[in-house]
Amino acid sequence: MKKLFFILFINFLSAQESWTLKQCLDYAAANHPSVMKSTVNVRKNEREISAAKGMLLPSVNAGVSHNYGFGSSINQNTNQREAINTQYDQIYAQANWELMNWRNYLTISLSKINKESSVYKMKLAQNEVKMNVIMMFFAYQNSKSWLEVLETQLSGIEDQIKRTEKEVEIGNRPKSDIYDIKANLGTMQEQWVTAKNSRDLSKINLLNALAITKDTLDFTMTEEHLIDSNFNDRNFVQNLLEKNPAYQSVLKEIQAQQKNVDIARSAYLPTLNGSYTWSSFYNKILGQPAADFSEQIKLNKNQQLSFGLNIPVFNKLQVKNNVEIAKLNVINSNYDKDIIINDLTKSINSIKAQFLNAQEKYNLLSANFENQKLSFQKSEEKYKEGLMDAYTFFLVRNNWLQANYNVISSKNDVMQQTELLRVLENGL
Repeated sequence: MKKLFFILFINFLSAQESWTLKQCLDYAAANHPSVMKSTVNVRKNEREISAAKGMLLPSVNAGVSHNYGFGSSINQNTNQREAINTQYDQIYAQANWELMNWRNYLTISLSKINKESSVYKMKLAQNEVKMNVIMMFFAYQNSKSWLEVLETQLSGIEDQIKRTEKEVEIGNRPKSDIYDIKANLGTMQEQWVTAKNSRDLSKINLLNALAITKDTLDFTMTEEHLIDSNFNDRNFVQNLLEKNPAYQSVLKEIQAQQKNVDIARSAYLPTLNGSYTWSSFYNKILGQPAADFSEQIKLNKNQQLSFGLNIPVFNKLQVKNNVEIAKLNVINSNYDKDIIINDLTKSINSIKAQFLNAQEKYNLLSANFENQKLSFQKSEEKYKEGLMDAYTFFLVRNNWLQANYNVISSKNDVMQQTELLRVLENGL
C-alpha cells in the first residue's frame, strides 16, 4: 500500500505544470484581483465620460393622468365653478435643455483626465504585482537551491559513513571518524527540515503573489544572460521616474484638482435653460354627454416654449469657499507628487545599488569558483588516500557545496534586480 501511494505521489509531482518567471508575470499582470479591480475602474471612468457628455443633451419626458373631481369644480365649457362631478384626462410631453452651463463642459474634461489617471493606476497595479512576484519567485528559487544543496550533502554523508565504516573495519581509519560524521549528520538533518519548511513557505508566498489558491504548479528558472543597465547615464533616475505610472498618475491627479477649481468657479457664471411642452386634455361632466375623446384632444392642444436665464447673485459664500477648498486640494496634490518623487527615487536608487553590489559579488564568486572546485578535488583525493581525516573532509565538502549555492544565489540576486529594473524601464 505504501509503495502504491509513493508511485501515485511521484506521478502527481511529474504532472505538475512548470512556469517560468515570464509566465508568472504575464499571468499576474492579467489575472491578479488588484489588476482586475483597477481595470473595472477604467471602465467606470469611461462610462463617466459618456455620462458627462450626456449632460449636453436635452431631457425628454412624457406622461398621462386620469382624474375624477367630485363636488365644486370648474366647468371646462363655461369656465365657471359649479357643483359638478367631472372626469379629467391629460397627456403631455416636455423637453428641458440646458443651453449653456459651463460646468457641463468642464465636467467632460475632468472625466477624461480621471479616465487617463485610472489607466495609469491600472499600470501601477500591474507593476506592483509584477515586482512582488519577482521577489517571491527568486526567494523560492533560492530556498529551493539551498534545500538541494543540503540534500546533496546528506546523500554524500550517508555514502561517506558506509565507506568510513569499511575502512574502520580494516583498520585504515579510527572509529572516532564515524562518530564525527554521524554527529554532523544530525545537525545537517535539522538544517534540512528547516530548509524544507522555508522552501514550502516561499512557494506559498509566491502562489499568494500570483493570487493562485491551489498548489498545482512548480516554478523553474530559465537560463538567461546577465545584462548591464545604463547606470552611467546622468538622467537614468529621471528617465525611470518619468516612465513610472505612479508619477504619471499623480500628475493627472494635479490636473484633475486644477480642473475642479474651474468647476467650482463655474458656479459664478449664469446658466441658460430652454423648455418646450406639448399638452392636451379631455374633460367630461359625469352623467352628461361630452365630445369624443379624440376630438377634444385635437381641440385642446397646447404648446409652450420658454427660455430662462439664471444669474447667481449671492450664494451664502458657498462658491467662494468651494473655490478655496479646490485650490487647497491642488496644493495638497503637489505635495503628493513630491512624496511620490521621493519614494520612487529611493526605490530606483536602491535597486541600482543592489544590482551593482549583487553583480560585483557574483563576479567575485564566479572568478573564485574554479579555485574552490580544484581545492575540493585535491581534498577528496587526500581523504581517499587516508591523508585527511573524515571530519576535515566533511568541512571541506560542505564549504564546496556552500560555494556552489553562493554562486547560484548571487546570480539569482543579479537576475532579480535586473527583472525589477526591467519593470521600471517598461513602466508605461
